[in-house]
Amino acid sequence: MTRRKQEAVRADKPLRRKSQPRPFVPPVTISNEAFLVDGRDDWLRETLYLMVLSMNRLHAFREAFGRAMDLTPPQFAVLMGTAYTQGTDGVSIGTLAAHVHLAPTHVTTEVGRLIRLGLLEKRPHSEDRRSVLVRLTSQGEKAINAVIPLVRSVNDQLFDGVTRDEMQAILHFFRRFAHNGDIALARIRTADPSVRKPAAKLPR
Repeated sequence: MTRRKQEAVRADKPLRRKSQPRPFVPPVTISNEAFLVDGRDDWLRETLYLMVLSMNRLHAFREAFGRAMDLTPPQFAVLMGTAYTQGTDGVSIGTLAAHVHLAPTHVTTEVGRLIRLGLLEKRPHSEDRRSVLVRLTSQGEKAINAVIPLVRSVNDQLFDGVTRDEMQAILHFFRRFAHNGDIALARIRTADPSVRKPAAKLPR
């Protein structure tokens, strides 16, 4: 075919228009219409991202407090939890675990480590022979007193401008959210057995 004929063939073919890309409309991630604005859940997504950011920062604070005492974050939580729940006689593992929202087996392990560090001591429970009571040693009390100025300074900044009513609302929300989270995790584990169980259940 000559060049002239090739050009004639091209002239006979209609020009194909390039199709315009369609904007992708992501599906909503929740069915509850109370969380939708104009059929979208953008604000919910932003809220969840902020929640993750906030939780990561709280974990970073706990890590910093623990490092100041040469402790891991769970050890710091257990030591602080003991300080604020031991009363005069000490605190049981079960009560301590419920207070810091960690699994009792995890708390038992960390209590043993803190005892070996000389920060905690335990004695038999006077009313339950199967249980023990945990309390701070004098060394543990000194460790708590030493770290409190750092904890207080962080909390003063962290909760600056936050009202008591706002904190009560947050507490109510997280209790419900944690309870619902237990149920959601149970559902997702049926599809993915590798998902870990929650450390401990929050009181309703």
